[in-house]
Amino acid sequence: MKKTWHVWSASTVLWLVLSLALVRVGAQTIQDPPVGRLDAVIDLASHEGVELVKGQWRYHDVKIVDADSRAVGPDLKPSGAPIKTYDYTPHAGVADFDDSHWEAIDAASLDQRRSTAKVCFNWYRINIAIPEKVGNFETAGSTVAFEIVIDDYAEVWADGKMPRVLGQPGGPVIKGFNAPNRIVITRNAQPGQRIDLAVFGINGPISYSPQNFIWIKSATLDFYKSPKVAISETPAQVIRKDPALDEIVPAGAKIEKLAGGFLFTEGPIWVPRGRHGRLPPLQRSQ
Repeated sequence: MKKTWHVWSASTVLWLVLSLALVRVGAQTIQDPPVGRLDAVIDLASHEGVELVKGQWRYHDVKIVDADSRAVGPDLKPSGAPIKTYDYTPHAGVADFDDSHWEAIDAASLDQRRSTAKVCFNWYRINIAIPEKVGNFETAGSTVAFEIVIDDYAEVWADGKMPRVLGQPGGPVIKGFNAPNRIVITRNAQPGQRIDLAVFGINGPISYSPQNFIWIKSATLDFYKSPKVAISETPAQVIRKDPALDEIVPAGAKIEKLAGGFLFTEGPIWVPRGRHGRLPPLQRSQ
């Protein structure tokens, strides 16, 4: 069935295009990793899994150390008088960190209790290579998610980065007590591609200071086929009430789906009358 669309003026459409571009950027920044049925999985807590990705788990305890700082100043930044505070060492989430001198640990021993109990932290690191195949699944072009569950909390760095936004539930930052951290490490996997993963383990609850230790319950790489994003072939006719629309929507333009599966998106929409103005109605006839 052929559809006819009555559209807004060119200036209104331009504002919408720019606004939707901002929404798209924001949505992709916080888009959750794929969920549901996966196409392949590698168990990084097994000898076979670590061998498949040509990796080696390495471990190091974290020490709390004295550090210099400054009190809050009139600008609400640390620009006041010099004070003493605390830091930790080593800072092992950064890119190109050399962990070659760290203890090499067996993948099957990730569930071993480590660190010092009470207020304690540690690092687990592994450098992986995307294999050409996982079973019969060819990895090229796939989306790969890394998921780890640490007793009790974790923060995850991938290739020296730990992106975070306000209100973010999990991903590379703490999600909850013994809750999984799950991040996308690539949306276009290439065989042989190397990715550095660093996991900061935290004993908790922090305010309770329990007499237990830090350990990994599970660690996996989950593979998903890349979704087929195609240009729509549905014929459509645009009634151009303003010739300026030709500069925005060229003749013969087709509808293209950019992405899908978002759990949450947000972004500003600006119109000529300002952000509180109402958009004219969009009508459709068949």
